[in-house]
Amino acid sequence: MARFLPLFLLLLVGHSMYAQQEKQGDTTINRNVPLITADKVDLLNNVDVIFNTQVGFNSYFNDGKYGSSKFAVNQFRFEIRGKVFKDKVFFRFRDRYTRDPEVQSIDNLSRSTDLAFIGYTVSDKTSIAIGKMTANWGGYEFDMNPIDIYQYNDFIENSDNFLTGVQFNWKVSSNHALSAQILNSRTKTFTELYEEMPEFKDAKFPAAYVGTWNGSFLEGKFQTIWSFSILQEASRNGSPVNMYYTALGNQLRLKDWLLEYDFKWSSEDLDRTGVVSALIPQDLLGHAAQKTDYKEHWLRAVYSINQQWKASVIGMVSTATWNNPVDERADAIGVRTSWGIIPAVEFYPIKNYNLKFYAAYVGQYLNYSSYAKTTLRQVNSDSGRIMLGITSPLLVF
Repeated sequence: MARFLPLFLLLLVGHSMYAQQEKQGDTTINRNVPLITADKVDLLNNVDVIFNTQVGFNSYFNDGKYGSSKFAVNQFRFEIRGKVFKDKVFFRFRDRYTRDPEVQSIDNLSRSTDLAFIGYTVSDKTSIAIGKMTANWGGYEFDMNPIDIYQYNDFIENSDNFLTGVQFNWKVSSNHALSAQILNSRTKTFTELYEEMPEFKDAKFPAAYVGTWNGSFLEGKFQTIWSFSILQEASRNGSPVNMYYTALGNQLRLKDWLLEYDFKWSSEDLDRTGVVSALIPQDLLGHAAQKTDYKEHWLRAVYSINQQWKASVIGMVSTATWNNPVDERADAIGVRTSWGIIPAVEFYPIKNYNLKFYAAYVGQYLNYSSYAKTTLRQVNSDSGRIMLGITSPLLVF
């Protein structure tokens, strides 16, 4: 809240000065006119202020050994959203207080700002929005509120998930909707992201083109969030340098079960995800890797024990491949495989209210190929985290 403290102080001082002036005998005030008129009250009814919060006690383990424990605000995202002007104009702003508020070179916005866009509802079927928004990468892992996530898989964990641009939405029918986005492909400059690479020329408009389909079948029991994205990053010898990303998210709802499965694939001329590049010692490369490939599987199963108790487990795997290794004798090299498992139990103390206590374990196991062990000097490792806490998108008003 530190960033909003000056505004709160200003309002407080203004109210104090107003009260002093009234006390000194200002007889021009019409006490029959309310400070907030009826039309303003109606406007506030269409505006939500939300504190997206995840707070808890975390204990960390590395290679099976206890490391440390601490209380932490894992997530706090301040959000304002609403509709104005006869529900035609809508807006959304969300800022993450658990991230460094560094202004980014490309979009001139703080890195901590997730969302800052305004939209217009053209008709019952179409709408348009412009500003900083969620890149619709697709899949149910990314569709969840971040405060409900205990750990992301590799791609979302390492991506620019909130980018500035324009989005078009079209509701094809009651069961199908399409969206298309044209966004900045990144928030940082080429050099900031990839280091010095003289043979590459930065794109004049580094753009991301994202198409998403939301589908619903069997009276909503089976749903999909599928997407395909092309990110233009640069050129080399006149040829485009791109990233191609596909996500296929599938959800099945049964009586007491919720099952979700995402498949993700990313092919990158330059290592935008960055996992491979981070494993290569500086003396071997010194800049971003080229020709990388990532494949991911994410599976979530949730069982509703009753209205107040839920048990869930998430399994995920991510493989990182380097198709242009330093050793020219080698072809595509499988560099790293990451395995993750997250069992959790959640308790909702207030019926029909989205506040929960949680207990979760986050386990990650990193297995490296023989090439990564010998040439890149990597070692297999594992880590764990026990999490106890409380989560809620607190609706303030």
